[in-house]
Amino acid sequence: MSLDVPADLLARAESGEVSDAEFVACVRDSLPYAWQVISEVAADLEGGAADFADHATPPPSEKERGQLLRALASDAIRGGLERHFGMKLAFQNCHRVAAFRPAAVDSETYREFISPAGQLRNQSPALRDC
Repeated sequence: MSLDVPADLLARAESGEVSDAEFVACVRDSLPYAWQVISEVAADLEGGAADFADHATPPPSEKERGQLLRALASDAIRGGLERHFGMKLAFQNCHRVAAFRPAAVDSETYREFISPAGQLRNQSPALRDC
């Protein structure tokens, strides 16, 4: 299961009454490692002048890797995190997370990061089974 959804939140979701803030709080509480990584890239982006910030440290275990994969593979979760932090997320190698400023989404740097060639250049034998 991707998220630990409290019964009251699930009941409201069934009637379509869930705010972005409630959803993001559920993500934060359910996927703490993913939340930590994405919070860090968001803070790095906000605190710097570059168009993007990234986190490329492999997770400490498969549990944490699973959290990151679940957060970034779900359109709803990724979208909620992007809206919450005001950034565009990009993802490579099952652990490299990048945060881009919204204005940089059409930039050469962003296009390179999400390109097939960019993905291939960021591979290594050590990442084969991640």
